[in-house]
Amino acid sequence: MTSVEREVFAREEARELKERVIEINRVAKVVKGGRRFSFTALVVIGDEVDRVGVGYGKAREVPLAITKAVDDAKKNLFAVPKHGSTITHESLGEFGAARVLLRPASEGTGVIAGGGVRAVLELAGIRDILAKSLGTTNPINMAKATVVALQSLRRPEEVAKVRGLEMARVLPYREPEPVAVEEPTEAEEPLVEAIPETEPEAEAVTEEARVAEAAAVQEPADAGTPEAEETTGDEA
Repeated sequence: MTSVEREVFAREEARELKERVIEINRVAKVVKGGRRFSFTALVVIGDEVDRVGVGYGKAREVPLAITKAVDDAKKNLFAVPKHGSTITHESLGEFGAARVLLRPASEGTGVIAGGGVRAVLELAGIRDILAKSLGTTNPINMAKATVVALQSLRRPEEVAKVRGLEMARVLPYREPEPVAVEEPTEAEEPLVEAIPETEPEAEAVTEEARVAEAAAVQEPADAGTPEAEETTGDEA
């Protein structure tokens, strides 16, 4: 082990681990003299940066059960691959009848989860994520299914190396490239022929011509009536 690796391990060990109790359950064992009660504790620990672990302990007293669970969780610590404040890609974890789906989310979304799943994600240092339980609601199985989902995550560097792509192309969220805005050009004049406006004098002349024409047509008809009356009078 090199000096650099020793420093890294020492720094990680010195980092403060926070613990959170998910559930405490009382169990009973039937013996010859009656029932013997004991307690079980499900605890998750993490540094709220990138390390988390889940442990399970059982004892006759609650504090002792929690201590055993914390010791078990320290043995199961692992690092979580992250991209910013979310996970690197979508993941589905299964343990027993529990199925937990994890999806990356944009910044500001928060931890959309509940119960033991939320405790595991928060102590793992994840701040933006979408989680959904698709199976049983047993807290032990849900917490362990979440651990399986986090352990199946892959780092962007590994995926980019396998696919032969740049790391920026395999990340879950990329900043949109700035779009060049074209400057507005001068508006082209519409090709519409100008309609000549009719002068009011021309309209008046046209109207007078129509009235005169109508009067001229009516005059012969009116003039024919007296002539016919005079002819009838002469004959009489």
